[in-house]
Amino acid sequence: MQQLTLNGVPVNFPFPPYDCQRTYMSKVIECLQKKVNGVLESPTGTGKTLCLLCATLAWREHVKDSQAAQKIAQRLGGDTMLGNTDLSSWCTSASENPTELPKIIYATRTHSQLAQVITELKNTSYRPKVCVLGSREQLCINPEVQREPSNHVKVHMCRRKVSTRSCVYYNNFEEKLTDRDLVNSILDVEDLVRFGNKQRACPYYLSRSLKQQADIIFMPYNYLLDPKSRRAHNIALNGAVILFDEAHNLEKACEEQTSFDLTPYDLASAIDVVNRLLVEQARDAGRGEALTDTFSDDSSTGLKLDLAAVAKIKQILIDLEGAIDSYEVSQDKGLTKPGVFIYELLERAHLNYSSKAAVSEALEQIIGHLTAQTGVFVNTSGLQKLADIIQLVFTGEPDSNQQQQQQKQFNTAHFKVHIHRDKSFQHKKPSADVWASSSVKKQGEGNILSYWCFSPGFSMQELVNQGVHCIVLTSGTLSPLSSFTSEMRIEFPVHLENGHVIERDQIFVGVIPQGPDGVHLSSAFDRRFAPDNMSSLGNSIVNLSRVVPHGLLVFFPSFPLMEKTLDFWRANGHADRIESLKPLFVEPKGKSTFTAVIDGYCSKVKDPVSRGGAFFAVCRGKVSEGLDFSDSLGRGVIITGLPFPPRMDPRVILKMQFLDENSTKRTPGIKYLSGQQWYKQQAFRAVNQAIGRVIRHRDDFGAIFLCDQRFRSADAMAQLPSWLKPCVSLYDSFGSVVRDVSKFFRIAQKRMPVVKAVAPDHGGLPDSQSAAGSTCSSLPSSSRTLCDAKVLDTHILSMKRKRLNEPSRPNGTARMCIEYEREDPQSLKKPVNLLDALEHSDHSRRKEDEEKANSWSGLSLLSGQRSGDDVQECKRKIALVKEKKRPKSEDVSQESGESKAKSFLAEMKKTLSQVNFNLVVRALQSYKTSDDLQALLTATAFLSEDGSTHSLLQGICCFVRPHHKKTFDEKSKDLTGQSCGLKFAPSLAEAGVKTQSTETHAAAGSLRDAGLPSVSVQLDTQQQLNQGRKHLSQHQVRNPQPGSSSKSQVHSSFLADVKKALGPEKMALLFQSLDNYKKSNDYDNLVTTVVSLFTEKDEDFHLLVRFGAFVRPQHKQQFEQMLDALRGTS
Repeated sequence: MQQLTLNGVPVNFPFPPYDCQRTYMSKVIECLQKKVNGVLESPTGTGKTLCLLCATLAWREHVKDSQAAQKIAQRLGGDTMLGNTDLSSWCTSASENPTELPKIIYATRTHSQLAQVITELKNTSYRPKVCVLGSREQLCINPEVQREPSNHVKVHMCRRKVSTRSCVYYNNFEEKLTDRDLVNSILDVEDLVRFGNKQRACPYYLSRSLKQQADIIFMPYNYLLDPKSRRAHNIALNGAVILFDEAHNLEKACEEQTSFDLTPYDLASAIDVVNRLLVEQARDAGRGEALTDTFSDDSSTGLKLDLAAVAKIKQILIDLEGAIDSYEVSQDKGLTKPGVFIYELLERAHLNYSSKAAVSEALEQIIGHLTAQTGVFVNTSGLQKLADIIQLVFTGEPDSNQQQQQQKQFNTAHFKVHIHRDKSFQHKKPSADVWASSSVKKQGEGNILSYWCFSPGFSMQELVNQGVHCIVLTSGTLSPLSSFTSEMRIEFPVHLENGHVIERDQIFVGVIPQGPDGVHLSSAFDRRFAPDNMSSLGNSIVNLSRVVPHGLLVFFPSFPLMEKTLDFWRANGHADRIESLKPLFVEPKGKSTFTAVIDGYCSKVKDPVSRGGAFFAVCRGKVSEGLDFSDSLGRGVIITGLPFPPRMDPRVILKMQFLDENSTKRTPGIKYLSGQQWYKQQAFRAVNQAIGRVIRHRDDFGAIFLCDQRFRSADAMAQLPSWLKPCVSLYDSFGSVVRDVSKFFRIAQKRMPVVKAVAPDHGGLPDSQSAAGSTCSSLPSSSRTLCDAKVLDTHILSMKRKRLNEPSRPNGTARMCIEYEREDPQSLKKPVNLLDALEHSDHSRRKEDEEKANSWSGLSLLSGQRSGDDVQECKRKIALVKEKKRPKSEDVSQESGESKAKSFLAEMKKTLSQVNFNLVVRALQSYKTSDDLQALLTATAFLSEDGSTHSLLQGICCFVRPHHKKTFDEKSKDLTGQSCGLKFAPSLAEAGVKTQSTETHAAAGSLRDAGLPSVSVQLDTQQQLNQGRKHLSQHQVRNPQPGSSSKSQVHSSFLADVKKALGPEKMALLFQSLDNYKKSNDYDNLVTTVVSLFTEKDEDFHLLVRFGAFVRPQHKQQFEQMLDALRGTS
C-alpha cells in the first residue's frame, strides 16, 4: 500500500497513483472538507471507483481520529498532550455533532455495478462496516415468496409472513446479526444471499439491520431518489455523504422516479379486482355464512374494511377512468396541461389531500388481503399503481387551503400532464395473470394519463433539503459539465474534467465524413435509409474490419436503424463481407439472450485461431452502459451516427418546450438550457458513453471512428470529452484513414504489452437480467448446449443464415445449434496467409467448403472411369504422333503426375481462402490464354511472402508449360529461397519433354475433375509435343529467356484489369493520382487514392497488391507494411 497526503488527509492507495488519480482524490476530499457539492468527470479506465472509495474512507477515518483527539484533549483539559497544535485543525471536516460520524451512501445504477464497487473496496486497506440494500426480489430466499411473479406481491406476502412469524428465515435472522462472518466481512448481494442460505436467516432483514451500524451503505439510484423507497428502507439523509457513481444516467433516473403513466389496462384491471372482492363476499353471504357490515377475515390477511369502503374504492376507480376518457384527443397529438392540472383531474374522482390517507389505507388493505390468498394469483398491479400515484402527487401536509395551493404549485412546478390515446393494440399483460376478465378494456379504447417530470433538479433539491453533508456526482462521461449541472438545479462549486492515464499514441480518433466510394456518411433523418449512404457505411465497416485487430464494437443510434441497415447489408452482400473478416454478433432487445450473445462474442475474440469478432449494438443500450471490453475485446469502436432522441416523441417535445419556457424567464443567478441544447447534449452524452468502451486501463489501446459528417463541426467537437479532443483527426478521404490506422495498430501492438482478454461481467445488467442469462448453466449438458445455441443463432448472422437455408425438419435447428456448439476448434483453424483478410468464411460457409473439399476427393474416385477415358484419349493422340507403343512406365508417370496435381489443388483449396484460391485459378486461366509467365508470377507473388504458402508457389510449377519451367524455377528460388525441385537438361530431350508434358496434362485433368476450367486446351499434344523436336504449331509459343518479359506488358495487363474492375471514371482518377505521384513524389496522396479505389470490393484487393509494381523503391517498405495491416498479418 502507498500512503500519500492530500489536503492534509492521509490516504492509503493500493499502488502509486497516477497524476490524474491524485487530482481526482484531491477534489473528492475538497468536497468533503468544505461540505460542498462536486461534479467530477474522470475517463473510463482511470480507476475512478477505487479513487472515490479510498478518498472518502480516508477522509472519514481522518474525521474519526480528529474526534478522538478532541475527546482526549477535553478530558486532559487541553493540556500538553497535543502540544501547541490547534485542535480545530484536527477536525476541520468533522460534523457539527462530533459524536456522530457522517454515513457514506454510495449509489449507482444497478446491483451488478454495486458488486463491482464492492470488489474494488476489497482491494483497499480500508475495512468499514458495510451494508448493501436490496429488494425482496434480490434478497428474499423464502421459496414460497420467490415463486410470486411480481415484486409488489412479494412485498405483501412477506409482510404477512413476518406479521404471523410464519417465515423460518425471518425468525432466525436476529440471532445471526452478531455472526463474525457477517459483521467482519464485506459482502455484496450475492454474498449476503449465500450467507442467508447457509445460516437459514433472512438476507433482506439482515441487510436492513446492518444498515443501522454501517459506515458505508450501497444502494441503487432508485432507493435514494424515490421518496417511497426511502421511507420503506428508513434511509436517513441528515449529515450523510452521498456519492452518485455512473451519474451520466442520473438525469433520466431522477425524472423517471417521479413520473408515471396510468393506462386503461391499469384502471380496468383494478376495477376488475375490486369487483371480484365484492362478488366473493356476496357469494359467501348467499351460502348462509355470517355476514356483518364488515369483512372480518382471519388475522393472517388483516382485512378490516366495511362494504361501503370497498364500494367507495370501486367508485373512485370508475370516476377516474371516466374523467381521463372524457377528454377528446387525436391519435397523433395528445392534450397537454400544466402540472397543477393533475389535482383538478384527481378531484373529479374524489381524490384530494383530505381523502388521501383513507384511500391509501384502504388500497393497502385490499392489496394485502388479495395477495394473501393461497393457490390463486390476482393481478393487483393496477391497485398498487394508484396507491403509488397518491403518495407521489399528494406530498406534503398543508393545513389551510392557502397552504394547499402553495404546496400544489411547488409540487408541480417541474411537471406536465399529458393525456393521449392508447395506441397499443396488444397489451403485454403479466405472464402470470391467468384470470383475464372480460371487463378489462381492449387496448386502443381509452386514454393514457401521463404525469411527467422534466427536471432532475426536483429530486436533487429534495435530497439537499434533507440536510445532506454533500453530494458528489461522478462518471466517465458527463461532458459538457456546464449543461449537466444546470439541469440539476443545485450548486456544484467543485468541478473536474480529468485527464487520462494513457499516452497520446495509445488512442486513435478519426472523423470519417465519407466512405471509400466518396459518398458522405450521415445518420440524419433524410439520409439514414438512403441506399447509397447505407452501402457506403457498409463498405467503410468492411474496410475497418480489416485493419482493426480482434474485437470491434459498432454502435448505431437506435434499434430500428440498426435492424433496417442490417437488412440492407444482408440483401446486398455487405454483411457477408464483414462476417468473412470477423464473425458478427448483434445486441438483442430482450434480457434473456443478452448474456449468451456476449459470451459468444468474447469466446470468439479470445479464440487464437479467430480474427476476432464484430459486435453490433445501439447507443444507450446494454452494451454501451458499463460493460468492460478491455484489451482485445474492444480494439475499435465505430460510431455510425448521432443518437438524437426521437424528435416526434411527445415526451421529447414537451421536455424541449419546458426548457425553452424556463430559459426565457432569465432568473438571476440561474442558467437554463434551451430545448435545442438539451437535445444535442443527449446525443453526444450517449456517444461519449459508447466511446468509453475502448480504453479500460493504463496499458490498453484502441481506435475510435466517428462515421458521420456532422462530427466535423466545431459544435460537435466541443461536446466530446476534454481528454479526447486533442486526439481527434479530421479526414477528407477514406484511404488516409486506412493508412493511418494500420500504422497506429502496427506500432501499438509492438509497443504495448500483450494482456490476456477477460470477458466482461455484464456489469451493465440489472441482477434479474444477468441471472436470466445464466439460466442455461443449471441445465444438463445436452440441454445447455441446445439452450445456448438457440439464443445465439438469432444474433449471429452466419448461424441465422444457415438456419434459414436448412431444409425444414422437426429438429433442424436443434441439430444445427448442437453442431455449432460442439464443433471442433481445429476445423476452424486457418493458416496465416497474406490475403486471408479478404475472405474469412463464416460458420456455414466453412462447413460448405469442407463438404465440397471432402466430396471433391470422393468425386475424383467416383469419376475414375471418366478420368481413365481422358487418359486413354491422350494416349491415343500421343501414339499417333510417335507412331510407336508407349512404354508402360509412361502410364505410371502420367498417373503419378495427375495424382500429384490433384493433391496440390486439394491442399491449395484447403490452405487458402476461397478468394485467394479463385485468384490463383484466374491467374492460371489467364496464363492458359496469354502464355504470359510474368503475369502469372505477379498474380501469385503473394504466396512468396508467407513461409506457410511457399510450397504452394512451388507447386504451381506443375501447371507451367515446359518452355517456362526453368524461368519459373529460377523466379521461385529468388522469391522463396528454394527451388521447385526440377532437373533441367541442356536441351529438351525426348524423355524430359514427355515427363513435363505428362505433368502438365495431369494438372489439367485435375483442374477439370475439380470443376474448374481446364488449362490443357492450349496444350495440344499434336502441336506442341513432337518427339522432342521444335514446336510445329502455327500458334507457336515464344520461348523467352529468364527475365526477358517486357515490363510494359506487365503494366498493360494490370491496367487492363484495373479498367475492367473500376470503370472509366475511377480509372481517370487513378491516372491522375499516378501522374501527381510521378511529379511530386507524394506517397501519402497516392496511397489515399488507391486504397479507396481497390478496397471498396473484396475481389479488387489483388489489384492493390499488384499496384506495388508502380511504387518507387524508397516507398516499397511503407507500402508493404500497409498491405500487411490490411491483410491482418502485421
